[in-house]
Amino acid sequence: MSALAELGGLFLVALGAASLLPMQSEPVLVGLLLLGEQPAWLLVAVASLGNTLGSVINWWLGRELVRWRDRRWFPVKPAALDRATGWYRRWGHWSLLLSWAPVIGDPLTLAAGVMREPFGRFLLLVAIAKTGRYVVLALATRGLT
Repeated sequence: MSALAELGGLFLVALGAASLLPMQSEPVLVGLLLLGEQPAWLLVAVASLGNTLGSVINWWLGRELVRWRDRRWFPVKPAALDRATGWYRRWGHWSLLLSWAPVIGDPLTLAAGVMREPFGRFLLLVAIAKTGRYVVLALATRGLT
């Protein structure tokens, strides 16, 4: 497989995984790390960029599309959005450090948009969380080989 295909695929899977689509980027990253054809830092950077961009899309959706939250096509169930918004109200912008976590991470980034979190702070906290997760995963994977 070509390097461009590997990196592009990783980027797209990481982007999709940060959206509300049921995707996971961790197995793709681990697989590419185990292949050893690309430097670990590059794989972590590409996955982090894609995953952070996916969260930015969620933030924008929360900010712009929340007015249609009661529509059948809205991508988040009202109960999940209410739970995430409640969590966000309680813990504030620091909850974005959990944006990497399964199940709660994506709704939190959407809730940040709903709550009008300033973009700069949102981007910084989410990038730290997403990159941190991939760094730990890369270190654990490379440590096993």
